[in-house]
Amino acid sequence: MAKKNTQGIVEERTFPNRGKVRLEDGTVALVKGGIPGQKVAVRITRNRRDHKKGKITDVLAPAPVEQAPDCPHAPVCGGCTYQTLSYEEESRMKQSMLETLYGRAVPYTPSPRTYHYRNKMEYTFGDEEKDGPLTLGLHHKRGFYDIVSTDGCLLVPADMEKIRAATEAHFRALGVDKYHRMRHEGTLRFLVVRHARHTDSYLVNLVTTSEAVDEDAFVDMLLHLPLQGEIKSIYHTISDDWADAIKPEVVRHLYGDTSIRERMLDLDFQIGPFSFFQPNPDTAAILYQKARELAGREKGVVYDLYSGTGTIGQILAKEAKKVIGIELVPEAVDDANCSAKENGIDNAQFLAGDVLALVDTLSDRPDLLVVDPPRDGIHPKAIEKLKQLDAPRILYISCNPVTQKRDIDIFAAAGYAVEHLEAVDQFPRTVHVETVVLMSRN
Repeated sequence: MAKKNTQGIVEERTFPNRGKVRLEDGTVALVKGGIPGQKVAVRITRNRRDHKKGKITDVLAPAPVEQAPDCPHAPVCGGCTYQTLSYEEESRMKQSMLETLYGRAVPYTPSPRTYHYRNKMEYTFGDEEKDGPLTLGLHHKRGFYDIVSTDGCLLVPADMEKIRAATEAHFRALGVDKYHRMRHEGTLRFLVVRHARHTDSYLVNLVTTSEAVDEDAFVDMLLHLPLQGEIKSIYHTISDDWADAIKPEVVRHLYGDTSIRERMLDLDFQIGPFSFFQPNPDTAAILYQKARELAGREKGVVYDLYSGTGTIGQILAKEAKKVIGIELVPEAVDDANCSAKENGIDNAQFLAGDVLALVDTLSDRPDLLVVDPPRDGIHPKAIEKLKQLDAPRILYISCNPVTQKRDIDIFAAAGYAVEHLEAVDQFPRTVHVETVVLMSRN
C-alpha cells in the first residue's frame, strides 16, 4: 500500500527528538523532529487506528518562535536541530521537556558558549548526492546516506573546520574513494578530530579500510595547515568491519604525542583517539563541580562506572578513601591511570572491562556509585548487579534523559529515592542535554 502524504501542525515535542503532529483529519502522528507551531508536510509510515507514525518531508510554515538560522547548512545538516530558535527559547523548550519527562521541577544551567564549543567531531566520508564528488562532513538531516560538507560549521573551533575542509580537498585531489556501505568496498570511512582547549592542541584520527593510503602525504598536508592551535597527534585507524561505526582493527600512530592534554578543575587529563571526554569543556566543568558538591565529603569507597578517562573519579578522589573506575575501552583506561599518576592521585585505580563482569571481582563495597553510561543507559543485567551492591548513594550522570528516567524507575523499585536532579546543557543547538541525579536508599 502506498504511503500517504498529508499536512499538519506540530503540537508537542518530547525527548529525545520526537514531535506530535495534529493532522488534517484530526488524528495525531508521531514524527522525528519538529518545532511546536510549525506547519509540516508528513508522509505516514504507519497508519493504525490508534497509532500513527510519520516522517516530516518539508516545513511548510515556520513556528512563531522561529527566526532565520545563523548557519547556512541548518535546513539540511543533521548536526544541529535548534538553529532556528534563539538560545533562550531553546533552553526554555529543553527545560520544559525535562520537567514533563521527570514529572518535577528541573533546575537548568545553559551553556556559557552557544557556538564553537565542541572538542570532538566525527566526520563521515560520502557524497552529497549519488555519485557526486567526495564529501567529508555530517549526515543529512533526512537522508542517512547523504553527507553535508559543513563549511563554516558554528559548533566547532575554526581550526577544526580547517582540518576537515583540508582533508576533504586532499583526498578529492588524490581521487581516493569513499567507503560504500552498501557494497562494502572503498577506502575512506571517518575523520575524528579532537581538541584540548587548555593547550589548544589537536588530535586527528583518519579511519579507513585496509585499502592502501599514503600516510606520509596525509601527515605532511596536516602539518602545513595555517592553524591558530597545533596538531599534536595523528593516527590512522584501519577497520574492515561492516558496521557503520569505528571498530578499530589496526591503530597506527603516525605523528607526535600519543595523546593531547586537557585541564579541568585543577587536574590534567590525557585524551587519546578513543578516550571518552565530555564534548563541551565549559559545561563539563560546571557538571563535574555539581557532581562534586552532590557527592559531598565522601570518605568511603567510590565506584566510578563507565569512567572514560577517569575525570569524575579523579575529581572525587581528593575526599574519598578509594576510587575504583571501570571502563570498557582499554585506551581510555590507560589515559585515566596515566592522568591519575601525573595528578598525584594514589587512591584511584581504573580497570579495563565490562561493568557487568568486573563488579563481581571487586572486594571493596561501595559507599557511592557514580555511573555515567552511554546514551543507551545502563544494561538491564548491569542494573541488577548494581542493585545487589546495596550502595547507600548513587550519582547518575546521563546524556540521555529518557534512558536515565527508565533506569531511575528501576532503582526506585529497589528502594532508591531521588534526592536531587538538575540539568546542564552540554550540547547547545542540538537535541541533547546532560542531567545529574543523586539517589539514596530510603
